[in-house]
Amino acid sequence: MKRELAGYFTSPVAYVFIVIFLLLCGFFTFSIGRFYETGQADLRAFFEWHPWLFLFLVPAVGMRLWADERRDGTIELILTLPVSVAELIFGKFLAAWLFLGSALVLTFPIVITVAYLGEPDFGAVITGYIGSFLMAGAYLSVGCMTSSLTRSQVISFILTVVICLFFLLAGWPPVTGFFTGWAPAWLVSIVEGFSFMHHFADMERGVLDLRDLVYYLSVMGFMLMANGVILQSRRAS
Repeated sequence: MKRELAGYFTSPVAYVFIVIFLLLCGFFTFSIGRFYETGQADLRAFFEWHPWLFLFLVPAVGMRLWADERRDGTIELILTLPVSVAELIFGKFLAAWLFLGSALVLTFPIVITVAYLGEPDFGAVITGYIGSFLMAGAYLSVGCMTSSLTRSQVISFILTVVICLFFLLAGWPPVTGFFTGWAPAWLVSIVEGFSFMHHFADMERGVLDLRDLVYYLSVMGFMLMANGVILQSRRAS
């Protein structure tokens, strides 16, 4: 994990990513989100764009995790090291997740701005950041899995976006509205339950529900297990 995390900050690509993320957060919050026009001192306009920003930015971080190793032919060397596959997977995943977390932490000027302009609910701010961090981890776990399937970063990026788009749109109001028109309520509830957006919405409002935490941890666990199965099959071959 230390090696991977240090590798991010020795590359200019990491700083370009952080700058782009911060600029997009500011643009969507204060311009597209019409922060000043609403007249409310909260970060709803900030957090509501995170699922869409992560849809393209997080796959860009995850696509290189294993694809680079396969392309450079170093994956066989890594798999022969005296460490388990689980340690390799968690090391790479945690390094990338901490990198994404550092990008989130650097958005603190937006929090300071809101605190200066009014009296925001800091409980909702904290849960919003927790939800955003967990959602980024869920996106990233999908990227880890797809990156282990191919040596092409582009293919990994596209696969991650498609899979994450499914998880995102499952709880998008137009999609749930479509099902509500003809499907039974239990089916709509199941479809909605698969969505990143549905579970993030509660945290965005300041509600920290154990079910939402279990959901994100389950997605990460399942995707990383799939990542391990793929690598184990490669080691066996």
